Amino acid sequence: MASYKLLLIAIPVVAVLFMDFSIAFAQGQGEQAGQTGQYIYGRVEIWALFYRLMVIAFVIGAILMGVIFYVVYRFRESHPKNRNLPVRSTEGEHH
Repeated sequence: MASYKLLLIAIPVVAVLFMDFSIAFAQGQGEQAGQTGQYIYGRVEIWALFYRLMVIAFVIGAILMGVIFYVVYRFRESHPKNRNLPVRSTEGEHH
């Protein structure tokens, strides 16, 4: 169970770190671009960042949908392990 929690935490962290490294490399290229005559267009970089983040969002969304489907399917009322459970009477009990 702890490995699932670690995995669910690690996926977004790795995605954010990947984004940070790619932005840092893009900034480094911008400093060198002045020397070579190439320019980095901010509009293009913003859209590239948007698309990367959308891909990450879709992957995380797909993982969450899979986890929710598993939980709903596993703990449904008609699951064989949930049949024939002893029924406790709560009449007369005070809590």
